[in-house]
Order: sequence, then structure tokens, then C-alpha cells
Amino acid sequence: MRLMTSDPRTSLGFMLHDATRLLRKHFEARGSEYGLSSAQWRMLVLLVKEEGAAQARLAELLEIEPISVSRLLDRMEEGGWVERRPDANDRRVRMAFPTDKARVVFGKVKEMAAEVYETALAGLSDEERLVLMKGLKTICDNLSDGECTVGGAATKMGTAK
Repeated sequence: MRLMTSDPRTSLGFMLHDATRLLRKHFEARGSEYGLSSAQWRMLVLLVKEEGAAQARLAELLEIEPISVSRLLDRMEEGGWVERRPDANDRRVRMAFPTDKARVVFGKVKEMAAEVYETALAGLSDEERLVLMKGLKTICDNLSDGECTVGGAATKMGTAK
């Protein structure tokens, strides 16, 4: 199968981008009841998984500028989603922590995400789903060039992180 076609809408890059865009659109529509933007959802997920992460680390993980992380955290702190504390070893460093409110909503978001993923994967057999995930992981590994792999650490297919 040729991945580069004369129709750019069926190229690998376009299809990956479009799938990501459509997933984001569904997440935003389903998650809007909590009043968080997609960037804030991504931040919330990172904070629950990397509780106490430094703002510089969050900027790396989100691939955005540190000032943007600071503004994002400002808005989330005002909404009661995060708490920032100085690092015990370096008071110049600010660490971000999810609040109890964020943890409760995170559980609901995981359920909602499972529903969105199920909708996205409808019509694919279990075997096709595994092949898709393995293929996407391989693409990420091939292009990572020494950067963190999927999920921020090397993972085995079929295991949850």
C-alpha cells in the first residue's frame, strides 16, 4: 500500500493529523461541561500522572513555551484545578499538583475517554486494534530520535501504563 498518494487527503501525514483533530474535537465536545479547554485537559492528565512536576517539565511534555504553561496554570489555579508550590530544594522552581477536584474529574474523564476511543475504533477487530497501536508505537519510536517515547517512557505493547 502506498502511503504517499496523489491525493494528499489520503496520505499518512494527513490521516494522522485528521484523526488527531477529530479525536480532539470529540474530547472537547464531551469535556466542555467541566469548563476546561483541550490544553487544560492535557495539563490535567499530565499532572495526575506526574504529580509535582516542575513547570519547565510540563512545558517539555506539552511542547509549549514555559510562559504558556505559566498562563495555563494560572487559569487552572483560579478554577481550583491545580495548586502550585515551591520546590523544597530550589525555591525558584514551581511544582504543580492536581487538586482533589481535579482528581475526581480525572476519573470521569478516563471513562469519557474510553467512550471516545471506543467510538473511534468501532468496526476494528481486537486484532486490528492491536496492529494499529503497534504500528503507531513503531512510528513514534522511529521518529523519536532519542526523545521520550509514547507515554514519556518506553512501553511494551499490550501493557497499560
